[in-house]
Amino acid sequence: MSETTEKKQSAAATIAPVTDGPLVVKNPPPLYDWTGDAYPKKNVLSLCRCGASHDKPYCDGSHKKIGFTSACQKRHIPDHDDAYEGKHITIHDNRAICSHAGICTETLKSVWRMGIEPWIDPDGAKTQDIINVIQQCPSGALRYTLKNKASSATDHGTARITVSKDGPFHVEGAIDLQTHEQGQWGKGADKRRYALCRCGASTNKPFCDGSHWYKDFQDDDATLSITHRQPTPEETRTVWYKVADKGSLPEGRVRTVTAGKQTIALTHFQGQYGALKNRCPHQGGPLGEGSIEKCYLRCPWHGWDFDPINGKARKGSGYDDVAAYPVECRDDGIYVAVQESLAMPRTISNVMVETMVAWGVRHVFGMVGHSNLGLADAIRIEEEKGRLTFIGIRHEGAAAFACSAYGKLSGKPAACLTIAGPGATNLLTGLWDAHIDRAPLLALTGQVNTQVLGPGAFQEIDQSSAFEAVAPFNHTVLHTSRHADLMSLAMKNAIVRRDVAHLIFPDEVQNIPADKKSVASSPRGRIARTHIAPDERDITEATYRIGHARRPVIILGHGVARDSMDDMRALADKINAPIMTSFKAKGIIPDSDPLAAGVLGRSGTPIASWLMNESDLIIAFGASFSDHTGIDKSKPIIQVDFDRMALAKFHPVTLPIWGDIRTTAQRLLNALPQQTACIDQRQDIKARWALWREEKKRRGREDNKKGVNAAALFDVLSRHIPHNAVIAVDVGNNTYSFGRYFECTAQTILMSGYLGSIGFSFPAAMGAWAYEQTQEQPRPIISISGDGGLGQYLAEFTTAVKYRMAITHILLNNNELGKISKEQRDGRWDVWQTSLHNPDFAQFATQCGGKGIRVDRIKQLDNAMRDALASSGPALIDIVTDPMLI
Repeated sequence: MSETTEKKQSAAATIAPVTDGPLVVKNPPPLYDWTGDAYPKKNVLSLCRCGASHDKPYCDGSHKKIGFTSACQKRHIPDHDDAYEGKHITIHDNRAICSHAGICTETLKSVWRMGIEPWIDPDGAKTQDIINVIQQCPSGALRYTLKNKASSATDHGTARITVSKDGPFHVEGAIDLQTHEQGQWGKGADKRRYALCRCGASTNKPFCDGSHWYKDFQDDDATLSITHRQPTPEETRTVWYKVADKGSLPEGRVRTVTAGKQTIALTHFQGQYGALKNRCPHQGGPLGEGSIEKCYLRCPWHGWDFDPINGKARKGSGYDDVAAYPVECRDDGIYVAVQESLAMPRTISNVMVETMVAWGVRHVFGMVGHSNLGLADAIRIEEEKGRLTFIGIRHEGAAAFACSAYGKLSGKPAACLTIAGPGATNLLTGLWDAHIDRAPLLALTGQVNTQVLGPGAFQEIDQSSAFEAVAPFNHTVLHTSRHADLMSLAMKNAIVRRDVAHLIFPDEVQNIPADKKSVASSPRGRIARTHIAPDERDITEATYRIGHARRPVIILGHGVARDSMDDMRALADKINAPIMTSFKAKGIIPDSDPLAAGVLGRSGTPIASWLMNESDLIIAFGASFSDHTGIDKSKPIIQVDFDRMALAKFHPVTLPIWGDIRTTAQRLLNALPQQTACIDQRQDIKARWALWREEKKRRGREDNKKGVNAAALFDVLSRHIPHNAVIAVDVGNNTYSFGRYFECTAQTILMSGYLGSIGFSFPAAMGAWAYEQTQEQPRPIISISGDGGLGQYLAEFTTAVKYRMAITHILLNNNELGKISKEQRDGRWDVWQTSLHNPDFAQFATQCGGKGIRVDRIKQLDNAMRDALASSGPALIDIVTDPMLI
């Protein structure tokens, strides 16, 4: 059929909803399934809309048996056309008629932002990209206007109806919906692109309103039309595989071969070939590694004997036989026939990983091993579908640090995967980092079979006890568990509590077939909004204290999100208050801002400490009051935090305020009078910065001829590191120097805050790189460490090479644990056992397949930075530094 003929035929198509019955389509256009395959052509279609048909998508009369009604209910979302106005385009959205297909939120996450208010940002992408997405909206809920003109009509092309997976009928083109019963099109609806309910639960029939998500409507493959039914795991086919060349296996020998996904012990005995299951029935010993002795194939583990051709156990032994496969000796080689399922069986691991993905996990870091193979295969399937990415690491500790940094940067959990025993215990340091710094993280660990738990099986440890302190949610997956709900609870704990959630997967449980009714769960209806409004009495007292203070200062901690900085800056501007940060919040305000006072504390600047000393009121947002920050507790303090336990945690404060930080800042800003007693401190800030910058220059000119000076080094880095970079810093003198000397513009800083774990920076950079790959415009990733820190996870440089991670690592190499040497000298101890024996790190990076650059003079660093930042993969700059000039 030509396209012209098809358009003419489809132009006359009509859809008529039958009262309490199906959708009748006359002169129907092509009907497609969600994979793009066409259903057989029919003159009239009777499409199921009650959700109960056993011949989906067609009606089979089930609506009469279940008492289906097409009457509408009151909409659970009011018909309301919202307008989001941007610089170039206004996006109109009617939630009441949205079918929740997810095209907008998955395609342009920078515009349609889940969990952020306002959830639509019309300036978050190019105008044409936004238009392209709106024109794909299957429900007609989205439209746009440009320069106060209505959006032009969308050319929907050839008429068609698509059966979406577990969702509505998507109707496109000139297909007349002859009646819409009591339902409403909705304000702004597109009548040439709409979605019709297929689950039977919509409150606005015949239109879809997204109720299929709440109903958990599922297309059972076994009940789809037979022409589109998916095969079941029980259905098999015989497949012949060539497993060896003729003559390659000598007489009297056995070898392990693979046929498809089957591992087989191939034997050659007395001129015949045999193919046996490569698993002894005793303890699973690999028969392909055995030997043929005295006419029997002997298992290499415990000596059980079997006929090498047919697998029969030695007479009188009492052993079970070994399964044998058909074998053919053909001209071109030896072939073995195996039975393969037409579909892989769906296991509880599949259900749980699908749920994990539905909750937003996009990256898994870890190592595949013998006690997590079932779970790993479920992750593989989701990766092949393009729903997540697996990154195989060299040490499980690096996986945990990568996930911790991922959570700190994004506020979303990544997952780490390990085997039982040592794989699980290797996670603990990184998990403690996430736990203490409040980063969401999901840990998935294999475990030995449940039947051997307790006596002390190989690689068995009591994981529940080992992880109890670090993971508030810490559970073992059992065959009786409600598997989707268990994963949902793990994800909810990680996200809401911003903490570690841990699930233990016994080996055999991972492979248990899932119940046919088991479906993945999602966060819909399970996560509340996070905006907590402070008590008005607290706002009244706070505004009184702020309004009467002369020299208030604002301290911002790691709990302050970047999207609240406009409100923070406006509040500071209104009361002329310097803004200083904790070390973990470094970079949240540019150091060039007239009100920026730098970092407060041991890793900070004299600017912040001077201004705090002169202050008469401290206003702290999202700060933890650690010893390293050194907030003067003797001064009047207003502390704001979303976590009630963080308020006055270490000592009493004048006014603790519980509330969302951004909401509280807005309330304070609106409640403050126009005139306050606060003096303008900008000149003090400017003068203090001038003094400090002059001091940095003096320090930068010092030279002991023993390596690069830290002050000079970070001056160069301040000029070269991109303004939008994510910088992962380590622990040690390198970190203190970074805090003092590096001047931030808009960079985001990641660090091991309360735990202070050496080795954090490079794995953290891998986690940051992974997260940035999910963004429309990934930011540059920088890692900074000393030689002691890099040595902890040096092998992960090969991981970065494997996945072509564009990470620039700045290595301050002084051949010792300089921070410890300093502490020994300060404590009048002898400097002892802090020296390091290092490789040529630049050469190491090159040998791994990355870029390695050696710098031993400051004048070489400019060119080195340019070369490293231009690299498409990982680059390492090995800088010889003076341990005394920090």
